[in-house]
Amino acid sequence: MQVVGTARLSKYRSFMETPQPFFYVPLRQNFGMQACLEVRTAQPPQNISALLAREVRALDHDLPFYEAIRMREQVDRSMAAPRVAVTLLTVFGGLALALAAVGLYAVMSYAVSQGTRELGLRMALGACASDLLRLVVSQGLVLTAGGVLLGTGAALVLTRLLGYLLYEVSPRDPAAFGASFAIMTVVAFVACILPAWRATRIDPLRALQS
Repeated sequence: MQVVGTARLSKYRSFMETPQPFFYVPLRQNFGMQACLEVRTAQPPQNISALLAREVRALDHDLPFYEAIRMREQVDRSMAAPRVAVTLLTVFGGLALALAAVGLYAVMSYAVSQGTRELGLRMALGACASDLLRLVVSQGLVLTAGGVLLGTGAALVLTRLLGYLLYEVSPRDPAAFGASFAIMTVVAFVACILPAWRATRIDPLRALQS
């Protein structure tokens, strides 16, 4: 076997594989139906594709010339499947976030409607609108905190199954988890604002008479 080249560490097929050393042999010793010719040039592919096709045909008329693309496009093609998977996960994550926001809004609206007498009594005893606003929002954030703690435990267990979809990002990346917590907190706060605002509009007299 004739060795014509070596690479100390290389990813041969995709960015997902573990880098490992390689050695290269002539095409006659490792024949494949497709062969790639890598050309370093400052010209765009469409400018040199005709020249490359002519040179290939000059070597052998039976050799078909398939296409000329940039290395960047080749890399993008190798990442197509993981990119689709990550896109689907992003869409499903957005839907889950929307459902969580709607669910939290429904829970807080129900809590406000059920606690009308209590909120009216608080206002009759001197509580101002900002006090009620703070009370309702804090209740919603407490519920969110409980859900975040449960979700964090589940995420730490399940994210290791998604490690093969990630590139240069740890499945337990602190920045990713921190961003998720921040987004969930903002969404929860927004979901609590409307029920909290409704609580501040309660008429104490009518609430105590109901």
